[in-house]
Amino acid sequence: MSNPYPPGPPHDGQNTPYNHPGGYSPPPGADPGHGPQSAPGMPPGMGPQPYPQQPYPQPGAYQQQGHYQQPYGYPQQPYGSTPDDRTMALLAHLGGLFLSFLVPLVLYLVKKDESPFVRHHAAQALNFQILVLIVYVVSWVLTLVFIGVLTFFAMWIAAVVLGIMAAVAANKGEWYTYPIGVPVVK
Repeated sequence: MSNPYPPGPPHDGQNTPYNHPGGYSPPPGADPGHGPQSAPGMPPGMGPQPYPQQPYPQPGAYQQQGHYQQPYGYPQQPYGSTPDDRTMALLAHLGGLFLSFLVPLVLYLVKKDESPFVRHHAAQALNFQILVLIVYVVSWVLTLVFIGVLTFFAMWIAAVVLGIMAAVAANKGEWYTYPIGVPVVK
């Protein structure tokens, strides 16, 4: 392909016309056609590179040191939000839907000293499931005046919807707090 720009006057006081590929002149001080300018005493093309290459860390290197860094191209997650932590937090919320407060309680007791992320989600799920249990007991007593049936089903729907929302947030690595709850465990 020929140069679309005709040769013109020198661009930097040298006798080099504008005939660099693409129609643009090389940067001042650069060797045309030989890459970046060489350092004194270095062979041509062996000077400083414009973008130094950095080695990628070995898989698991940050996890072994107690830190976790998301791979390049993934959104950054909160501190302590490893894939295992997100799974445990997800199980705390989903386990609360099926086995009431037992699963969040077990996860809270087992993981409270290992991961602040799991501790937060297990405590939130445990507090919410305690509230759900209290509302179920009160609804059972109120079934004598029929309002208990309505409060039972309203709490059941709220528990399912909020539990799923919390599980999705935990799986994304987000810190989630239930809009309603009894702050029994912190």
